[in-house]
Amino acid sequence: MKVVILALSESGEEVARSIAANFNVPLHGRIDRVRHADVYFNNALEHIRDLFVSGHSIVGVCASGVLVRAIAPFLRDKTLDPPVISVAEDGSVVIPLIGGHYGANRMAKEISQIVNGFAAVTTAGDIALGVALDEPPLGYSLSNRSDAKAVMMKLLSGAKRKIIGENIFSLESHLEGEVFLEVTMKPKLGSSSHLIYHPKNSVIGLGCARNTDPEELWNLVECTLAEQELSKGCIAAVTSIDLKADEKAINEVAKRLDVPLLLFTADELEDEFDRLENPSKLVFEEVGCHGVSEGSALACVGSQGRLLVPKTKTKNATLAISIANEPLIDLPGRPRGSLAIVGIGPGQSSWRTPEASSMIVNSEELVGYGLYLDLVGPIGYGKTQTDFPLGGEEERCRYALEQAGKGKRVALICSGDAGIYAMASLVFELMHRSVENLGVSDAARRVDVVCTPGVSALQAAAAKAGAPLGHDFCTISLSDLLTPQEDILTRIEAAANGDFVIAFYNPVSANRKTLLKTAREILLKNRSPDTPVLLARNLGRNGEKLLYRTLENLTVDEVDMLTVVIIGSSNSKIFRLGDGLRIYTPRGYSKKLDRDLV
Repeated sequence: MKVVILALSESGEEVARSIAANFNVPLHGRIDRVRHADVYFNNALEHIRDLFVSGHSIVGVCASGVLVRAIAPFLRDKTLDPPVISVAEDGSVVIPLIGGHYGANRMAKEISQIVNGFAAVTTAGDIALGVALDEPPLGYSLSNRSDAKAVMMKLLSGAKRKIIGENIFSLESHLEGEVFLEVTMKPKLGSSSHLIYHPKNSVIGLGCARNTDPEELWNLVECTLAEQELSKGCIAAVTSIDLKADEKAINEVAKRLDVPLLLFTADELEDEFDRLENPSKLVFEEVGCHGVSEGSALACVGSQGRLLVPKTKTKNATLAISIANEPLIDLPGRPRGSLAIVGIGPGQSSWRTPEASSMIVNSEELVGYGLYLDLVGPIGYGKTQTDFPLGGEEERCRYALEQAGKGKRVALICSGDAGIYAMASLVFELMHRSVENLGVSDAARRVDVVCTPGVSALQAAAAKAGAPLGHDFCTISLSDLLTPQEDILTRIEAAANGDFVIAFYNPVSANRKTLLKTAREILLKNRSPDTPVLLARNLGRNGEKLLYRTLENLTVDEVDMLTVVIIGSSNSKIFRLGDGLRIYTPRGYSKKLDRDLV
Protein backbone atom coordinates (compact mmCIF):
# COMPACT_ATOMS: atom_id res chain seq x y z
CA MET A 1 0.00 0.00 0.00
CA LYS A 2 1.05 3.59 -0.67
CA VAL A 3 0.50 5.20 2.74
CA VAL A 4 0.50 8.92 3.56
CA ILE A 5 0.23 10.42 7.05
CA LEU A 6 -1.62 13.75 7.26
CA ALA A 7 -1.32 16.41 9.96
CA LEU A 8 -3.70 19.37 9.80
CA SER A 9 -2.51 21.25 12.87
CA GLU A 10 0.46 21.73 15.16
CA SER A 11 -1.34 19.95 17.99
CA GLY A 12 -1.42 16.71 15.99
CA GLU A 13 2.03 17.03 14.46
CA GLU A 14 3.94 15.01 17.07
CA VAL A 15 1.54 12.06 16.82
CA ALA A 16 1.59 12.21 13.01
CA ARG A 17 5.39 12.33 12.93
CA SER A 18 5.71 9.27 15.18
CA ILE A 19 3.34 7.27 12.95
CA ALA A 20 5.18 8.36 9.79
CA ALA A 21 8.54 7.42 11.29
CA ASN A 22 7.37 3.96 12.35
CA PHE A 23 5.79 3.21 8.99
CA ASN A 24 8.66 4.92 7.13
CA VAL A 25 6.22 6.89 4.96
CA PRO A 26 5.94 10.62 4.17
CA LEU A 27 4.23 13.16 6.40
CA HIS A 28 2.01 15.70 4.63
CA GLY A 29 1.27 18.86 6.62
CA ARG A 30 -1.04 21.84 6.31
CA ILE A 31 1.10 24.83 5.41
CA ASP A 32 1.51 27.46 8.14
CA ARG A 33 0.03 25.02 10.68
CA VAL A 34 2.57 22.21 10.68
CA ARG A 35 6.23 23.02 11.29
CA HIS A 36 8.06 20.05 9.76
CA ALA A 37 6.59 17.92 6.97
CA ASP A 38 7.82 16.20 3.83
CA VAL A 39 5.04 17.75 1.74
CA TYR A 40 2.91 20.83 2.42
CA PHE A 41 -0.58 21.65 1.16
CA ASN A 42 -3.03 24.55 1.38
CA ASN A 43 -6.49 23.06 0.93
CA ALA A 44 -7.06 20.00 3.13
CA LEU A 45 -10.20 18.70 1.41
CA GLU A 46 -8.69 19.03 -2.06
CA HIS A 47 -5.43 17.41 -0.98
CA ILE A 48 -7.16 14.47 0.70
CA ARG A 49 -9.32 13.99 -2.39
CA ASP A 50 -6.29 13.95 -4.70
CA LEU A 51 -4.52 11.38 -2.53
CA PHE A 52 -7.60 9.17 -2.26
CA VAL A 53 -8.52 9.07 -5.95
CA SER A 54 -4.90 8.31 -6.83
CA GLY A 55 -4.97 5.20 -4.63
CA HIS A 56 -3.15 6.34 -1.49
CA SER A 57 -4.02 4.87 1.88
CA ILE A 58 -4.56 7.84 4.19
CA VAL A 59 -3.91 8.14 7.90
CA GLY A 60 -5.28 11.50 8.96
CA VAL A 61 -4.39 12.89 12.38
CA CYS A 62 -7.51 15.02 12.44
CA ALA A 63 -11.26 14.90 12.99
CA SER A 64 -12.99 12.03 11.20
CA GLY A 65 -15.45 14.46 9.62
CA VAL A 66 -12.72 16.12 7.56
CA LEU A 67 -11.76 12.80 5.98
CA VAL A 68 -15.37 11.76 5.45
CA ARG A 69 -16.32 15.01 3.68
CA ALA A 70 -13.27 14.80 1.44
CA ILE A 71 -13.65 11.21 0.25
CA ALA A 72 -17.43 10.65 0.35
CA PRO A 73 -18.14 11.72 -3.27
CA PHE A 74 -15.42 9.39 -4.55
CA LEU A 75 -16.27 6.14 -2.79
CA ARG A 76 -16.69 3.32 -5.31
CA ASP A 77 -16.45 -0.23 -3.93
CA LYS A 78 -14.97 -1.66 -0.76
CA THR A 79 -12.72 -3.93 -2.79
CA LEU A 80 -11.30 -0.96 -4.73
CA ASP A 81 -11.14 1.94 -2.30
CA PRO A 82 -7.87 2.37 -0.36
CA PRO A 83 -7.97 2.30 3.45
CA VAL A 84 -8.64 5.56 5.29
CA ILE A 85 -7.91 5.88 9.02
CA SER A 86 -8.63 8.72 11.41
CA VAL A 87 -6.41 9.32 14.45
CA ALA A 88 -7.25 11.71 17.29
CA GLU A 89 -4.71 14.51 17.61
CA ASP A 90 -3.62 13.20 21.02
CA GLY A 91 -3.44 9.62 19.69
CA SER A 92 -6.12 8.41 22.09
CA VAL A 93 -8.38 6.87 19.41
CA VAL A 94 -7.62 5.26 16.05
CA ILE A 95 -10.62 4.70 13.76
CA PRO A 96 -10.51 2.70 10.49
CA LEU A 97 -13.14 4.54 8.44
CA ILE A 98 -13.07 2.39 5.31
CA GLY A 99 -11.10 -0.60 4.08
CA GLY A 100 -11.34 -2.55 7.32
CA HIS A 101 -10.89 -5.92 5.64
CA TYR A 102 -8.31 -4.57 3.22
CA GLY A 103 -5.65 -3.41 5.61
CA ALA A 104 -7.28 -0.62 7.62
CA ASN A 105 -8.08 -2.73 10.69
CA ARG A 106 -4.58 -4.17 10.79
CA MET A 107 -3.02 -0.72 10.35
CA ALA A 108 -5.28 0.76 13.03
CA LYS A 109 -4.11 -1.85 15.55
CA GLU A 110 -0.46 -1.19 14.65
CA ILE A 111 -0.97 2.58 14.96
CA SER A 112 -2.69 2.21 18.32
CA GLN A 113 0.41 0.45 19.63
CA ILE A 114 2.64 3.25 18.31
CA VAL A 115 0.62 6.07 19.91
CA ASN A 116 -0.63 4.13 22.95
CA GLY A 117 -4.21 4.65 21.85
CA PHE A 118 -7.35 2.56 21.38
CA ALA A 119 -8.13 1.02 17.98
CA ALA A 120 -11.87 1.51 17.50
CA VAL A 121 -12.32 -1.45 15.17
CA THR A 122 -16.00 -2.09 14.52
CA THR A 123 -15.79 -5.03 12.13
CA ALA A 124 -17.62 -7.90 13.78
CA GLY A 125 -15.10 -10.59 12.90
CA ASP A 126 -12.16 -8.63 14.20
CA ILE A 127 -13.97 -8.01 17.47
CA ALA A 128 -15.04 -11.61 18.01
CA LEU A 129 -12.03 -13.48 16.62
CA GLY A 130 -9.29 -10.90 16.52
CA VAL A 131 -8.69 -11.66 12.83
CA ALA A 132 -10.27 -10.92 9.47
CA LEU A 133 -10.91 -14.19 7.66
CA ASP A 134 -10.96 -12.44 4.29
CA GLU A 135 -7.49 -10.96 4.91
CA PRO A 136 -5.17 -13.98 5.18
CA PRO A 137 -1.51 -13.56 6.13
CA LEU A 138 0.96 -12.43 3.51
CA GLY A 139 1.80 -15.30 1.16
CA TYR A 140 -1.65 -16.89 1.26
CA SER A 141 -4.75 -16.38 -0.89
CA LEU A 142 -8.44 -16.94 -0.15
CA SER A 143 -10.11 -18.84 -2.95
CA ASN A 144 -13.76 -18.05 -2.15
CA ARG A 145 -13.69 -14.54 -0.69
CA SER A 146 -17.40 -14.05 -1.38
CA ASP A 147 -18.21 -16.75 1.22
CA ALA A 148 -16.17 -15.09 3.99
CA LYS A 149 -19.05 -12.98 5.27
CA ALA A 150 -21.39 -15.98 5.56
CA VAL A 151 -18.73 -18.01 7.37
CA MET A 152 -18.06 -15.17 9.77
CA MET A 153 -21.76 -14.77 10.53
CA LYS A 154 -22.01 -18.47 11.40
CA LEU A 155 -19.02 -18.23 13.70
CA LEU A 156 -20.50 -15.16 15.38
CA SER A 157 -23.73 -17.14 15.87
CA GLY A 158 -21.87 -19.81 17.81
CA ALA A 159 -20.92 -22.34 15.15
CA LYS A 160 -17.82 -24.40 15.93
CA ARG A 161 -14.84 -24.24 13.60
CA LYS A 162 -12.47 -26.91 12.44
CA ILE A 163 -9.03 -26.08 11.06
CA ILE A 164 -7.87 -28.33 8.22
CA GLY A 165 -4.21 -28.12 7.31
CA GLU A 166 -2.02 -25.22 8.43
CA ASN A 167 -3.50 -22.96 11.12
CA ILE A 168 -2.58 -19.63 9.53
CA PHE A 169 -4.76 -17.56 11.90
CA SER A 170 -3.64 -19.35 15.09
CA LEU A 171 -7.25 -20.00 16.05
CA GLU A 172 -8.56 -22.76 18.29
CA SER A 173 -9.77 -25.76 16.31
CA HIS A 174 -12.53 -28.20 17.31
CA LEU A 175 -12.51 -31.88 16.45
CA GLU A 176 -15.94 -31.50 14.94
CA GLY A 177 -17.22 -28.31 13.40
CA GLU A 178 -19.94 -26.75 11.29
CA VAL A 179 -17.50 -24.31 9.74
CA PHE A 180 -14.19 -25.25 8.12
CA LEU A 181 -11.05 -23.21 7.49
CA GLU A 182 -8.79 -25.20 5.18
CA VAL A 183 -5.31 -24.51 3.81
CA THR A 184 -4.53 -26.70 0.83
CA MET A 185 -2.64 -26.74 -2.45
CA LYS A 186 -5.42 -28.65 -4.18
CA PRO A 187 -8.10 -26.92 -6.30
CA LYS A 188 -11.12 -27.21 -4.06
CA LEU A 189 -14.49 -25.47 -4.14
CA GLY A 190 -15.41 -23.72 -0.94
CA SER A 191 -18.86 -22.88 0.35
CA SER A 192 -20.67 -20.65 2.79
CA SER A 193 -19.41 -23.01 5.52
CA HIS A 194 -15.98 -23.81 4.11
CA LEU A 195 -13.22 -21.30 3.33
CA ILE A 196 -10.34 -22.47 1.14
CA TYR A 197 -6.89 -20.87 1.49
CA HIS A 198 -3.86 -21.56 -0.69
CA PRO A 199 -0.17 -20.99 0.05
CA LYS A 200 1.38 -19.01 -2.80
CA ASN A 201 4.46 -21.23 -3.03
CA SER A 202 4.65 -22.16 -6.72
CA VAL A 203 5.96 -20.54 -9.90
CA ILE A 204 5.15 -21.24 -13.53
CA GLY A 205 8.04 -20.86 -15.98
CA LEU A 206 7.05 -20.34 -19.62
CA GLY A 207 8.67 -20.25 -23.02
CA CYS A 208 7.11 -20.12 -26.45
CA ALA A 209 7.63 -19.34 -30.10
CA ARG A 210 7.03 -15.75 -31.13
CA ASN A 211 3.33 -14.93 -31.58
CA THR A 212 2.09 -18.17 -30.08
CA ASP A 213 -1.69 -18.34 -29.77
CA PRO A 214 -2.52 -17.34 -26.16
CA GLU A 215 -5.13 -20.11 -25.97
CA GLU A 216 -2.51 -22.76 -26.75
CA LEU A 217 -0.35 -21.61 -23.85
CA TRP A 218 -3.32 -21.15 -21.50
CA ASN A 219 -4.58 -24.65 -22.25
CA LEU A 220 -1.12 -26.02 -21.45
CA VAL A 221 -1.18 -24.20 -18.11
CA GLU A 222 -4.68 -25.36 -17.18
CA CYS A 223 -4.08 -28.97 -18.18
CA THR A 224 -0.80 -29.17 -16.29
CA LEU A 225 -2.29 -27.67 -13.13
CA ALA A 226 -5.22 -30.08 -13.34
CA GLU A 227 -2.89 -33.07 -13.77
CA GLN A 228 -0.90 -32.00 -10.72
CA GLU A 229 -4.03 -31.18 -8.69
CA LEU A 230 -2.44 -27.79 -8.03
CA SER A 231 -4.69 -24.80 -7.45
CA LYS A 232 -4.19 -21.61 -9.45
CA GLY A 233 -4.26 -19.85 -6.08
CA CYS A 234 -0.86 -21.38 -5.28
CA ILE A 235 0.84 -19.62 -8.19
CA ALA A 236 2.91 -16.68 -7.00
CA ALA A 237 4.34 -15.61 -10.36
CA VAL A 238 4.80 -16.40 -14.03
CA THR A 239 8.40 -16.26 -15.25
CA SER A 240 10.34 -16.26 -18.50
CA ILE A 241 13.41 -14.84 -20.23
CA ASP A 242 13.53 -11.06 -20.70
CA LEU A 243 13.36 -11.49 -24.49
CA LYS A 244 9.74 -12.55 -23.96
CA ALA A 245 8.70 -9.44 -22.07
CA ASP A 246 6.26 -8.43 -24.80
CA GLU A 247 5.04 -11.92 -25.71
CA LYS A 248 1.25 -11.67 -25.76
CA ALA A 249 0.60 -15.28 -24.76
CA ILE A 250 2.86 -15.15 -21.70
CA ASN A 251 1.47 -11.80 -20.57
CA GLU A 252 -2.05 -13.16 -21.00
CA VAL A 253 -1.32 -16.12 -18.72
CA ALA A 254 0.00 -13.80 -16.00
CA LYS A 255 -3.08 -11.60 -16.40
CA ARG A 256 -5.52 -14.49 -16.13
CA LEU A 257 -3.76 -15.85 -13.06
CA ASP A 258 -3.58 -12.31 -11.61
CA VAL A 259 0.10 -12.68 -10.72
CA PRO A 260 3.22 -10.74 -11.77
CA LEU A 261 5.30 -11.65 -14.79
CA LEU A 262 8.95 -11.77 -13.68
CA LEU A 263 11.81 -11.83 -16.16
CA PHE A 264 15.42 -13.00 -16.09
CA THR A 265 18.38 -12.46 -18.39
CA ALA A 266 19.95 -15.36 -20.28
CA ASP A 267 22.97 -15.22 -17.94
CA GLU A 268 20.73 -15.46 -14.88
CA LEU A 269 18.96 -18.48 -16.37
CA GLU A 270 22.24 -20.12 -17.30
CA ASP A 271 23.21 -19.97 -13.61
CA GLU A 272 20.52 -22.64 -13.09
CA PHE A 273 22.14 -25.04 -15.58
CA ASP A 274 23.11 -27.66 -12.96
CA ARG A 275 19.50 -27.89 -11.74
CA LEU A 276 17.88 -28.27 -15.16
CA GLU A 277 16.32 -31.63 -15.92
CA ASN A 278 16.00 -30.98 -19.66
CA PRO A 279 18.86 -28.74 -20.85
CA SER A 280 18.68 -27.88 -24.53
CA LYS A 281 21.64 -27.05 -26.75
CA LEU A 282 19.24 -25.67 -29.37
CA VAL A 283 17.74 -23.22 -26.85
CA PHE A 284 21.26 -22.16 -25.85
CA GLU A 285 22.14 -21.40 -29.46
CA GLU A 286 18.97 -19.33 -29.88
CA VAL A 287 18.80 -17.30 -26.65
CA GLY A 288 22.02 -17.92 -24.69
CA CYS A 289 20.81 -20.29 -21.96
CA HIS A 290 20.03 -24.02 -21.84
CA GLY A 291 16.48 -23.71 -20.52
CA VAL A 292 13.85 -20.98 -20.35
CA SER A 293 10.84 -22.53 -18.64
CA GLU A 294 12.78 -24.69 -16.17
CA GLY A 295 15.51 -22.10 -15.69
CA SER A 296 13.17 -19.19 -14.95
CA ALA A 297 10.96 -21.26 -12.62
CA LEU A 298 14.01 -22.35 -10.63
CA ALA A 299 15.59 -18.89 -10.60
CA CYS A 300 12.43 -17.47 -9.04
CA VAL A 301 12.20 -19.96 -6.14
CA GLY A 302 15.95 -19.98 -5.51
CA SER A 303 17.88 -22.60 -3.57
CA GLN A 304 14.92 -23.28 -1.25
CA GLY A 305 12.83 -24.59 -4.15
CA ARG A 306 12.78 -27.42 -6.67
CA LEU A 307 11.08 -28.45 -9.89
CA LEU A 308 7.61 -29.84 -9.33
CA VAL A 309 6.91 -30.25 -13.04
CA PRO A 310 9.89 -30.55 -15.43
CA LYS A 311 9.58 -29.05 -18.87
CA THR A 312 6.44 -30.10 -20.70
CA LYS A 313 5.51 -28.74 -24.08
CA THR A 314 3.10 -28.32 -26.94
CA LYS A 315 3.95 -27.55 -30.55
CA ASN A 316 4.85 -23.93 -29.77
CA ALA A 317 5.21 -23.64 -26.00
CA THR A 318 7.03 -25.02 -22.97
CA LEU A 319 6.09 -24.99 -19.30
CA ALA A 320 7.72 -25.93 -16.02
CA ILE A 321 6.53 -25.50 -12.43
CA SER A 322 8.72 -25.01 -9.38
CA ILE A 323 7.71 -25.15 -5.73
CA ALA A 324 9.24 -23.66 -2.58
CA ASN A 325 9.19 -24.87 1.01
CA GLU A 326 7.41 -21.72 2.21
CA PRO A 327 5.02 -19.18 0.67
CA LEU A 328 6.87 -16.85 -1.69
CA ILE A 329 6.85 -13.18 -0.70
CA ASP A 330 10.00 -11.43 -1.93
CA LEU A 331 10.54 -12.72 -5.46
CA PRO A 332 13.63 -12.14 -7.60
CA GLY A 333 13.46 -11.20 -11.27
CA ARG A 334 12.34 -7.94 -12.80
CA PRO A 335 8.90 -7.03 -14.10
CA ARG A 336 8.16 -6.03 -17.64
CA GLY A 337 8.88 -2.33 -17.82
CA SER A 338 6.05 0.05 -18.49
CA LEU A 339 5.70 3.56 -19.82
CA ALA A 340 2.57 5.50 -18.95
CA ILE A 341 2.11 8.54 -21.18
CA VAL A 342 0.11 10.81 -18.93
CA GLY A 343 -1.77 13.96 -19.86
CA ILE A 344 -2.32 15.93 -16.65
CA GLY A 345 -4.57 18.57 -18.23
CA PRO A 346 -3.82 22.27 -17.91
CA GLY A 347 -2.45 21.76 -14.40
CA GLN A 348 -5.39 22.16 -12.04
CA SER A 349 -5.54 18.94 -10.01
CA SER A 350 -9.34 18.74 -10.19
CA TRP A 351 -9.04 18.56 -13.98
CA ARG A 352 -6.66 15.61 -13.80
CA THR A 353 -8.39 12.28 -14.30
CA PRO A 354 -8.25 9.63 -11.54
CA GLU A 355 -6.61 7.27 -14.04
CA ALA A 356 -3.85 9.81 -14.71
CA SER A 357 -3.27 10.27 -10.99
CA SER A 358 -3.19 6.50 -10.48
CA MET A 359 -0.61 6.07 -13.25
CA ILE A 360 1.59 8.71 -11.62
CA VAL A 361 1.26 7.11 -8.19
CA ASN A 362 2.08 3.63 -9.51
CA SER A 363 5.20 4.79 -11.34
CA GLU A 364 8.75 4.71 -10.00
CA GLU A 365 10.12 7.57 -12.09
CA LEU A 366 8.53 10.71 -13.55
CA VAL A 367 9.98 12.18 -16.74
CA GLY A 368 8.98 15.49 -18.30
CA TYR A 369 9.48 19.21 -18.71
CA GLY A 370 10.21 20.78 -15.31
CA LEU A 371 7.03 22.88 -15.20
CA TYR A 372 4.86 19.83 -15.85
CA LEU A 373 6.60 17.83 -13.12
CA ASP A 374 5.94 20.69 -10.69
CA LEU A 375 2.25 20.63 -11.61
CA VAL A 376 1.99 16.96 -10.60
CA GLY A 377 2.20 18.14 -7.00
CA PRO A 378 2.27 15.97 -3.88
CA ILE A 379 1.42 12.66 -5.57
CA GLY A 380 4.86 12.77 -7.18
CA TYR A 381 6.65 13.06 -3.86
CA GLY A 382 9.42 10.54 -3.22
CA LYS A 383 9.73 9.44 -6.83
CA THR A 384 12.76 9.91 -9.05
CA GLN A 385 12.04 12.92 -11.25
CA THR A 386 14.04 13.60 -14.40
CA ASP A 387 13.34 16.85 -16.21
CA PHE A 388 14.27 17.89 -19.74
CA PRO A 389 14.15 21.43 -21.16
CA LEU A 390 11.98 22.67 -23.98
CA GLY A 391 13.62 21.54 -27.18
CA GLY A 392 14.72 18.26 -25.62
CA GLU A 393 11.57 16.35 -26.52
CA GLU A 394 13.27 13.48 -28.36
CA GLU A 395 15.84 12.99 -25.61
CA ARG A 396 13.00 13.07 -23.07
CA CYS A 397 11.00 10.33 -24.80
CA ARG A 398 14.06 8.23 -25.58
CA TYR A 399 15.19 8.37 -21.95
CA ALA A 400 11.71 7.40 -20.68
CA LEU A 401 11.57 4.40 -23.01
CA GLU A 402 15.05 3.19 -22.16
CA GLN A 403 14.38 3.47 -18.43
CA ALA A 404 11.22 1.42 -18.90
CA GLY A 405 13.32 -1.05 -20.89
CA LYS A 406 15.27 -1.71 -17.69
CA GLY A 407 12.09 -2.95 -16.02
CA LYS A 408 11.04 0.31 -14.39
CA ARG A 409 7.56 1.79 -14.20
CA VAL A 410 7.95 5.19 -15.83
CA ALA A 411 5.41 7.98 -16.29
CA LEU A 412 6.03 10.52 -19.06
CA ILE A 413 4.24 13.67 -17.93
CA CYS A 414 2.62 15.96 -20.50
CA SER A 415 0.31 18.93 -20.11
CA GLY A 416 -3.15 18.80 -21.63
CA ASP A 417 -3.73 15.58 -23.54
CA ALA A 418 -0.53 13.63 -24.27
CA GLY A 419 -1.78 12.73 -27.73
CA ILE A 420 -2.47 16.32 -28.85
CA TYR A 421 0.71 18.16 -29.84
CA ALA A 422 2.54 16.29 -27.10
CA MET A 423 4.84 13.33 -26.52
CA ALA A 424 2.66 10.31 -27.34
CA SER A 425 3.26 10.44 -31.09
CA LEU A 426 7.01 10.85 -30.61
CA VAL A 427 7.14 7.83 -28.29
CA PHE A 428 5.50 5.62 -30.88
CA GLU A 429 7.67 7.07 -33.64
CA LEU A 430 10.81 6.14 -31.71
CA MET A 431 9.46 2.63 -31.14
CA HIS A 432 8.59 2.30 -34.82
CA ARG A 433 12.04 3.33 -36.05
CA SER A 434 14.71 0.69 -36.48
CA VAL A 435 17.78 0.81 -34.25
CA GLU A 436 19.82 1.76 -37.31
CA ASN A 437 17.43 4.66 -37.94
CA LEU A 438 17.98 6.10 -34.45
CA GLY A 439 15.17 4.16 -32.85
CA VAL A 440 15.27 2.80 -29.31
CA SER A 441 16.78 -0.46 -28.09
CA ASP A 442 15.07 -3.84 -28.40
CA ALA A 443 14.49 -3.84 -24.63
CA ALA A 444 12.71 -0.47 -24.87
CA ARG A 445 10.51 -1.77 -27.68
CA ARG A 446 9.34 -4.60 -25.44
CA VAL A 447 7.89 -2.37 -22.72
CA ASP A 448 4.19 -1.98 -22.06
CA VAL A 449 3.10 1.46 -23.28
CA VAL A 450 -0.24 2.90 -22.17
CA CYS A 451 -1.79 6.33 -22.69
CA THR A 452 -4.42 8.11 -20.66
CA PRO A 453 -6.49 11.04 -21.93
CA GLY A 454 -6.20 14.47 -20.39
CA VAL A 455 -8.17 17.69 -20.60
CA SER A 456 -6.66 19.53 -23.55
CA ALA A 457 -6.11 23.28 -23.59
CA LEU A 458 -8.79 23.74 -26.25
CA GLN A 459 -11.32 21.83 -24.14
CA ALA A 460 -10.48 23.85 -21.04
CA ALA A 461 -10.68 27.13 -22.95
CA ALA A 462 -13.98 26.19 -24.55
CA ALA A 463 -15.51 25.16 -21.21
CA LYS A 464 -14.48 28.43 -19.61
CA ALA A 465 -15.93 30.49 -22.47
CA GLY A 466 -19.16 28.60 -23.06
CA ALA A 467 -19.43 26.24 -26.03
CA PRO A 468 -17.43 27.56 -28.99
CA LEU A 469 -16.72 23.98 -30.13
CA GLY A 470 -20.42 23.14 -30.43
CA HIS A 471 -20.03 22.33 -34.13
CA ASP A 472 -17.21 21.21 -36.42
CA PHE A 473 -13.80 22.46 -35.38
CA CYS A 474 -10.11 21.84 -36.02
CA THR A 475 -6.79 22.57 -34.34
CA ILE A 476 -3.72 24.00 -36.07
CA SER A 477 -0.30 24.54 -34.55
CA LEU A 478 1.41 27.72 -35.75
CA SER A 479 4.84 26.46 -34.73
CA ASP A 480 7.07 26.17 -37.79
CA LEU A 481 9.86 24.34 -35.96
CA LEU A 482 8.61 20.97 -37.20
CA THR A 483 6.13 22.00 -39.91
CA PRO A 484 6.99 24.21 -42.90
CA GLN A 485 5.14 27.54 -43.01
CA GLU A 486 3.75 26.68 -46.44
CA ASP A 487 1.96 23.63 -44.98
CA ILE A 488 0.61 25.68 -42.07
CA LEU A 489 -0.80 28.33 -44.42
CA THR A 490 -2.37 25.64 -46.60
CA ARG A 491 -4.17 24.23 -43.58
CA ILE A 492 -5.37 27.67 -42.47
CA GLU A 493 -6.77 28.28 -45.96
CA ALA A 494 -8.55 24.92 -45.90
CA ALA A 495 -10.01 25.55 -42.45
CA ALA A 496 -11.14 29.01 -43.51
CA ASN A 497 -12.84 27.65 -46.62
CA GLY A 498 -14.46 24.87 -44.58
CA ASP A 499 -15.80 27.39 -42.04
CA PHE A 500 -14.37 25.44 -39.11
CA VAL A 501 -14.05 26.84 -35.64
CA ILE A 502 -10.25 26.94 -35.27
CA ALA A 503 -8.09 26.49 -32.19
CA PHE A 504 -4.56 27.79 -32.73
CA TYR A 505 -1.86 26.16 -30.61
CA ASN A 506 1.64 27.69 -30.23
CA PRO A 507 0.33 30.94 -31.72
CA VAL A 508 3.51 33.00 -31.26
CA SER A 509 7.06 32.70 -29.93
CA ALA A 510 9.90 35.09 -29.23
CA ASN A 511 11.09 34.76 -32.82
CA ARG A 512 7.74 34.18 -34.56
CA LYS A 513 5.04 36.84 -34.54
CA THR A 514 3.83 36.99 -38.11
CA LEU A 515 1.97 33.71 -38.64
CA LEU A 516 -0.93 34.60 -36.35
CA LYS A 517 -1.26 37.95 -38.10
CA THR A 518 -1.23 36.18 -41.48
CA ALA A 519 -3.84 33.69 -40.24
CA ARG A 520 -6.07 36.57 -39.16
CA GLU A 521 -5.79 38.14 -42.64
CA ILE A 522 -6.67 34.85 -44.34
CA LEU A 523 -9.71 34.36 -42.12
CA LEU A 524 -10.95 37.91 -42.66
CA LYS A 525 -11.36 37.06 -46.34
CA ASN A 526 -13.91 34.40 -45.39
CA ARG A 527 -15.49 35.62 -42.15
CA SER A 528 -17.11 38.67 -40.71
CA PRO A 529 -14.85 41.13 -38.84
CA ASP A 530 -17.02 40.65 -35.73
CA THR A 531 -16.39 36.87 -35.59
CA PRO A 532 -15.87 35.97 -31.90
CA VAL A 533 -12.31 35.23 -30.77
CA LEU A 534 -11.19 33.84 -27.41
CA LEU A 535 -7.70 34.24 -25.98
CA ALA A 536 -7.20 31.81 -23.05
CA ARG A 537 -3.98 31.94 -21.05
CA ASN A 538 -2.66 29.84 -18.13
CA LEU A 539 -5.82 27.77 -17.90
CA GLY A 540 -6.28 26.04 -14.57
CA ARG A 541 -3.22 27.73 -13.08
CA ASN A 542 -2.33 30.93 -11.31
CA GLY A 543 -2.68 33.86 -13.66
CA GLU A 544 -5.56 32.35 -15.64
CA LYS A 545 -6.93 34.96 -18.01
CA LEU A 546 -9.69 35.00 -20.64
CA LEU A 547 -9.92 37.78 -23.21
CA TYR A 548 -12.82 38.13 -25.64
CA ARG A 549 -12.09 39.80 -28.94
CA THR A 550 -13.38 39.92 -32.49
CA LEU A 551 -11.43 38.83 -35.51
CA GLU A 552 -11.07 42.44 -36.56
CA ASN A 553 -9.47 43.64 -33.31
CA LEU A 554 -7.31 40.55 -32.61
CA THR A 555 -3.74 41.75 -32.02
CA VAL A 556 -0.60 39.64 -31.74
CA ASP A 557 0.69 41.65 -28.78
CA GLU A 558 -1.95 40.12 -26.47
CA VAL A 559 -0.87 36.55 -27.27
CA ASP A 560 2.04 34.42 -26.00
CA MET A 561 3.08 30.74 -26.07
CA LEU A 562 0.86 29.95 -23.07
CA THR A 563 -2.24 31.22 -24.90
CA VAL A 564 -4.75 29.17 -26.85
CA VAL A 565 -6.56 31.16 -29.54
CA ILE A 566 -10.06 29.99 -30.52
CA ILE A 567 -11.63 31.69 -33.54
CA GLY A 568 -15.30 31.12 -34.17
CA SER A 569 -16.96 30.04 -37.39
CA SER A 570 -19.36 32.24 -39.34
CA ASN A 571 -22.14 30.87 -37.10
CA SER A 572 -20.46 31.43 -33.71
CA LYS A 573 -22.17 33.87 -31.37
CA ILE A 574 -21.02 35.98 -28.43
CA PHE A 575 -23.36 37.50 -25.84
CA ARG A 576 -23.43 38.73 -22.27
CA LEU A 577 -24.73 36.36 -19.63
CA GLY A 578 -24.91 37.67 -16.07
CA ASP A 579 -21.61 39.34 -15.28
CA GLY A 580 -19.62 37.81 -18.15
CA LEU A 581 -19.46 37.01 -21.85
CA ARG A 582 -20.19 33.65 -23.43
CA ILE A 583 -19.33 32.23 -26.87
CA TYR A 584 -21.15 29.37 -28.49
CA THR A 585 -21.42 27.78 -31.92
CA PRO A 586 -24.94 26.48 -32.63
CA ARG A 587 -25.27 22.94 -33.88
CA GLY A 588 -28.52 23.60 -35.74
CA TYR A 589 -31.11 22.39 -33.25
CA SER A 590 -33.25 25.49 -33.81
CA LYS A 591 -33.65 24.56 -37.49
CA LYS A 592 -34.68 21.05 -36.50
CA LEU A 593 -37.20 22.50 -34.05
CA ASP A 594 -38.67 24.73 -36.76
CA ARG A 595 -39.08 21.72 -39.06
CA ASP A 596 -40.73 19.71 -36.31
CA LEU A 597 -43.18 22.52 -35.61
CA VAL A 598 -44.13 22.70 -39.27
